Amino acid sequence: MTDRAEQTIRELRAGFDELASMVKGFGPDDLTRPSGASEWDVSQVLSHLGSGAEISLAAVDGAVNATGSPSIDTIRGIWARWDAMPPAERAEAFVTANEALLRRLAGFDARAREDLRIELWFPAEPASVATLAGMRLSEFANHAWDVKVAFDPAATLTPGAAELLLDQVGGMLGFAARPEGLGGRRASVAVRTTSPDRSFGLEVGEAVRIGEVPAEPDAVLTAPAEWFVRLVYGRHSPEHTPSTVSLTGDGVTVDDLRRVFPGF
Repeated sequence: MTDRAEQTIRELRAGFDELASMVKGFGPDDLTRPSGASEWDVSQVLSHLGSGAEISLAAVDGAVNATGSPSIDTIRGIWARWDAMPPAERAEAFVTANEALLRRLAGFDARAREDLRIELWFPAEPASVATLAGMRLSEFANHAWDVKVAFDPAATLTPGAAELLLDQVGGMLGFAARPEGLGGRRASVAVRTTSPDRSFGLEVGEAVRIGEVPAEPDAVLTAPAEWFVRLVYGRHSPEHTPSTVSLTGDGVTVDDLRRVFPGF
């Protein structure tokens, strides 16, 4: 049976191979066009994904070699180097950096995936390989969408990434959600996703949390799982919302939910 770490690493590989194939065909104008990330062009998204791969690999190597996570000075140096690259160099280095990280992660055997603990570069408990890979998939899949949507307004997250990220999206709510987006109101939403089919509750109060399906919800949201993940990550503008998204009930609107999840 495939374990969570292996499944996530395989999805990372599939997503990277797809995006790298696109990037290798980009010309100068493609790299400098606006991306789905409002403040970045395509090359800047690739820069973010490339520097993130380097930092993640440094943390993994630190765990293997017992040298710890990269220092903040090291991280700042990585960011500065990527920021200084011209767009074409960012695109090339994006491929190299992510390939190196993926090869490292895929090289761990079952015992290492189970036992290795990776000290992170921000305050958090040391991460397992599965946890680190899940964090990386969260970042990679959404920023890959930022690149793809620059060329296709109907771009979606891949089904495999959407399913894995849906399983862990509750852990993002403390960071991504802004309950004040409802203006002090409380709301309970029954969420029904497709591809995969899931049902759960979204509660907005002093905090936002995922729980059991409410018996008497204020609204019922039906949406593809990939769009619900994008909703939480703030990639939910009307022009990128499929017609299959529906919300019934008088207590909450889709625009209310967009304000609860403004993006980051």
